[in-house]
Amino acid sequence: MEAFQSFKGYGKFDHANYSNEDDQAFRRTSRKRIMIIIVSTVLLVAVIIGAVAGTVIHKQRNDDDKHGDTQQVVSSAQSIKAVCSQTRYPDSCSSSLTAMDTSKNTTDPEELFKLSLQVALSSLTALLMSASLPEASMINSDKEALKVCREVFQDAVDNLQDSLSSMDHQGTNTNNYLLLSPGKIDDLRTWLSAALTNQETCLDTLQEMNATPSLALHIKSQIHNSTQYTSNSLAIVTKILTILDIPIHGRRRKLLGTTTKNGLIPPRWVDRPRRLLLAVQVDDRPAPNVTVATDGSGDVTTINGAMEMVPQKSNTRFVIYVKEGEYLENVVVNKSLWNVMVYGDGMDKSIVSGSLNKVDGVATFFTATFGVSGKGFIAMDMGFKNTAGAIKEQAVAMRSSSDLSVFYRCSFDAFQDTLYPHSKRQFYRDCNITGTVDFIFGDSSVVLQNCMIMPRQPLPKQFVTITAQGKKDENENTGISIQKCELTPLDNLTAPTYLGRPWKDHSTTVIMQSRIGGGFLNPLGWAEWDQGVEPPASIFYAEHHNTGPGSAVDKRVNWAGYKPSLTNAEAARFNVRSFIGGSAWLPQTDVTFDST
Repeated sequence: MEAFQSFKGYGKFDHANYSNEDDQAFRRTSRKRIMIIIVSTVLLVAVIIGAVAGTVIHKQRNDDDKHGDTQQVVSSAQSIKAVCSQTRYPDSCSSSLTAMDTSKNTTDPEELFKLSLQVALSSLTALLMSASLPEASMINSDKEALKVCREVFQDAVDNLQDSLSSMDHQGTNTNNYLLLSPGKIDDLRTWLSAALTNQETCLDTLQEMNATPSLALHIKSQIHNSTQYTSNSLAIVTKILTILDIPIHGRRRKLLGTTTKNGLIPPRWVDRPRRLLLAVQVDDRPAPNVTVATDGSGDVTTINGAMEMVPQKSNTRFVIYVKEGEYLENVVVNKSLWNVMVYGDGMDKSIVSGSLNKVDGVATFFTATFGVSGKGFIAMDMGFKNTAGAIKEQAVAMRSSSDLSVFYRCSFDAFQDTLYPHSKRQFYRDCNITGTVDFIFGDSSVVLQNCMIMPRQPLPKQFVTITAQGKKDENENTGISIQKCELTPLDNLTAPTYLGRPWKDHSTTVIMQSRIGGGFLNPLGWAEWDQGVEPPASIFYAEHHNTGPGSAVDKRVNWAGYKPSLTNAEAARFNVRSFIGGSAWLPQTDVTFDST
C-alpha cells in the first residue's frame, strides 16, 4: 500500500478530472452489456452500408428526374445521418457536415469525409490562434505549458492538412476508379490519430505543469470542439471508408491487393535505398553528407551543427555520421527535416547526452535529449541518454513523432519516461532500453523487435512499470507491440515490477513471442493506473506465446480488457506487416526484419 501511494506522485497525469459521467458509467459496464453493444454495432454498420449505398444509387437513378434537386437534398441528409451515426459525437458531426454541405448536397461518403476534414482543420486553426496568448505576465510553468500546446497544435494542423492534401491529389486509373487503397486509409488513420494525440498532449501538459485555472480553462474550452471534429473524421475513415466498396458517381473504389512472400520483409514505407542503408555492415557504411566529431576531425563538432546543414523537406536521404564520443547537447530534428539518417560507431560509443527534466521546470515533452519530428528518420548504432537521474522524475532520452521511422541497434538510457514514441508509425530493432517508471510510453503505432528491455532499480518506495500506452480514442490505430524481445533487469532490481499500466481509456499493449526473465516481475503482470480501480474494459492488453520464467499467466490480472493469450489471427494484427506497414509490402528486403 505504501509503495503504491508513494509512487503516484512520480507517475504521469491523473485524468480523473477530465472524465465525464459517461466515462465513469462505461467503467462499470458489465461483460454482458459489452457483448450486446458489440453485436448492435455490427448490425448498425450493416444498416449504414445499406443507407449510404442506397442513397447513392437512388440519386444516380434519379439524375434525369425533374425533381432531382429535391431528391439530392434528401439523400444528402440521409447520408450525413448514416455516416455520423458511427462517430463518437454524432450530433456535432451531423450539424457541422450539414452546415458545410449547403451548396454541394453530396451523398458521396468520401466527399463527406473531406468535408469533415475541413471542419476539423478550421477548428484546429482557431485552436492554434487561441494559444497565441501574451506571455509577459505569465508564470514560468504556464509559459512552458503554452509552448508545448502551440507546438503540438501546429503539428495537429499539419496532420489535417496532410490528410486533406492526400484526398485532393488522389489518382485514378484508366477505368476512372478511385485509388483509395488500404495503404492510403492507413495513412489517413495515422495522421488523424496523431492529430488527436497532439491535442491530448496539450491537455496532459497543462495538468503536468499545474497550469493556472484561467489558462487551463481557456485552452480546454477551445479544444473541446476540435477534438470532437477530429475524432469524427477518424471514425468516418475507420468505420465507413474501410468497409465500403460501392459504386460512387460512376466510379468504383479499387482495393489494391497485397502481395507478399514468406520470410523477412520490410514495411512498405522503407524503400530500397533506405533498406540498403540499414543493411550495411559496421565496416561498410554509407558515405555521409556531414561528419560530426568532438575532436574537430569532422565537418562540425556538434550534431546540432550538422542539422543546420540538412535541406528542408528533401526526398533525398541526408546522412550524418557521428564519430565516437559523448555529445552533450539536446538535439531537435524538426518536422521540415525529412529523410535524415544519423549513424554512429556503436550504441555504446556515439552517445548523445542531456539532462533536462520535469523537476527543474521543463515539460516532459521538451525534456528529450533527442527529439524527432521530421518524417522518415533513421538512427543506427547510436546511444541516447538522459542523465538527470530518478530523483528528477520525468526525463526523456528519445522522443519521436517521426512517421515511417526506424531505430536500429540503438540504446536508450534513462529512468522515468526513457523512450517516448509520441505518435505515428515507428520501428525499433536490436535496441537496448533501460528505465524505471513508464519507460516506454506514448501514443504511436510502434513495434519493438528483438530488443533488450531492461527495467532498473527506481527510487525507494517506487515500483517499476515498463510501458504506459496513451490511446484515448477507440478508432486510433495506435499501440505498443513488443515482439521477440528479451525482458530482463539491468541491475539488482528488487522493487515491484510490472509489464505496464493503462494510461488512457483505450490503451493498447501487446507483448508476444518474447522471453521474460524470472525473479523480477510481479505475477500479476500489470498494474492499475489508479490503485484499486480496475481499468475500463475498452483497453486491450495481451500476452502471446512468450517464454521464460516470468511468462506464466496463471496469476495475471483478471481485467476485462486483458487477454492472457491470443489466437494467431489476433496476434497477427500486431506484427510489423499489419501494425505499422499497412497492406502494401515490398517483396524483397536487405534488412533482417521479421514479418510475422
